[in-house]
Amino acid sequence: MTEREHYEAVVVGCGPGGAAAAARLAEHGVETLVLERGVKAGSKNVSGGLIYAEDSAPYTIDDLFDGFREKAAERPVTDYRIHNIAGDKVKTYDLTDLHEHDTDWCDAVLRRKMDSWLEARVHEKTSETGGGVLTNVRVNGLLREDSEGRVRPSEKSSGRSPRDSEIIGVTCDELDPIEADLIVAADGVNSELAREAGLMDWEEPDEWFQGVKAVVDMDPEAVNHRFGIDDDEGVAHLFSGDLFEDVRGGGFLYTNEESLSIGTVFHLDSLVAQRAEPHELLDALLTHPVMAHWIGDGYDEREYAAKLVPDSKKVAHREPYRDRLVLVGDAAGQMQAQGPIIKGMNHAVTAGALAADAFAITRGNADPEAAGRRYAKLLEDSGTMAKLRPKQYDLARTVGERDAVTNVVDRVLESPLGSVALGNSLADRVLERAYNSPFLVSMLPDTRTGYTTVPTVIGEARGKSIRWKNDAEPPSLEERIGDLTYDTDVGNPHIELRDDSAEASGAAVYACPVSAEAFGGGCYRTEQVKTNGDEETVVSLDTQPCVECGTCAIVADTAWEHPRGGKGVEYREG
Repeated sequence: MTEREHYEAVVVGCGPGGAAAAARLAEHGVETLVLERGVKAGSKNVSGGLIYAEDSAPYTIDDLFDGFREKAAERPVTDYRIHNIAGDKVKTYDLTDLHEHDTDWCDAVLRRKMDSWLEARVHEKTSETGGGVLTNVRVNGLLREDSEGRVRPSEKSSGRSPRDSEIIGVTCDELDPIEADLIVAADGVNSELAREAGLMDWEEPDEWFQGVKAVVDMDPEAVNHRFGIDDDEGVAHLFSGDLFEDVRGGGFLYTNEESLSIGTVFHLDSLVAQRAEPHELLDALLTHPVMAHWIGDGYDEREYAAKLVPDSKKVAHREPYRDRLVLVGDAAGQMQAQGPIIKGMNHAVTAGALAADAFAITRGNADPEAAGRRYAKLLEDSGTMAKLRPKQYDLARTVGERDAVTNVVDRVLESPLGSVALGNSLADRVLERAYNSPFLVSMLPDTRTGYTTVPTVIGEARGKSIRWKNDAEPPSLEERIGDLTYDTDVGNPHIELRDDSAEASGAAVYACPVSAEAFGGGCYRTEQVKTNGDEETVVSLDTQPCVECGTCAIVADTAWEHPRGGKGVEYREG
């Protein structure tokens, strides 16, 4: 028998969900080890990002970490609006009622700053119970024990647990295997542990969003002046309409202490269907006249980043556990993106803390799934699952997401009748109320009607023309890639292209946020190859500029895993 290091709990990932789980476990006196893949927590993480504290939530981030808002956040959001755009015409609605529904507070954050601060607090708390935080460690798989007591790493190719074995720990690139009574997978949207346990798959592009973001440098006084706010105030603006080439999704702008977070979030299947390139959609927002006053002269982009976002309405796992493994945050699909409602980090915090409570309640139970079952029940009883998977959406999508229905509705809305119907003052008041209704927003079908058609018609019928000149010149894709920080793991590529045909993997060329059809310097590119007199289009791969978003794992035939600890891209802002 080989002696293995054993902890009561191992938490994989030190983002908000992992930090919450580790902090709460430590409060229960549980010996907890946190393993973080980045050089520092936050160096691998990207978010829009707003973090909410909901009145109805059993836990908020400031419940668990004193001083969070003062030390780790940027600005509180005190103004929330949505802009419906048609050409240079814009109609704006105030979303204060929606924003403040069930909200104690909401702050803008940057992940590198926030997560690094959380890491230090988590290390303090977990050290008191015999654990701590280790960075630069990639957890690469699950450790299992079969019915005869033999321990072995998981068979990754199977995608499910062997029937005669159970999860007892984790394996790492940099460390020997570690056993634990509880494994918390807080390793994000690309969770290798969730996929290996058969609790997540990357088969359906319509279950995922892709977010692309620029952090724009701005002096605090300029932020205050341009947005008409004070030091202790901030704004959140959303954008939808015809500037995004009929791709289902929209844009956002959040004010930080001395920068702006500006980005776009789109349904991945829509990006693929429209052959849209993410960086160009971001630039369409950055250079639109509506942004001219806010961005001003001398556009200075600090960082370009991207990530996948799970659509909780479709993938939030109702039973996010297997054996001793529990999933929290994006790894469990716990990202609420329902029209203007964009909440994820707060749900990760709630889930992490509830997972810790579930383990404390069932501590010592010989049943390996006791904590997991209790965790799933706590998610339901707390109302968290009702927010992530609203029943009204399931009812609405059965009719609303049929192509025939969408086509008919869009034709009516785009007709003179539709313009008249949405262009009168009564409709204006009704629309603003609808935008501010959590119930109506949560049942919005995922079609072009809500994301493109309605905002465009509203902008055309009710909007005012904006004639401001926007002089912003965003960096080229090549410049954006060059400004990122990488530690390339020579000889250990983390992506393998299994089928280089354009049919199987060509979508990655334009869907990848650091690739483009007319650009030869990204991860994916196409080339013409002659074989036996015939010419075909094939795809090639270079992982050097990869931002580790995982897009290609869904839209192309690739084998995808994270780089080793500390390797790959390192975000300075996040």
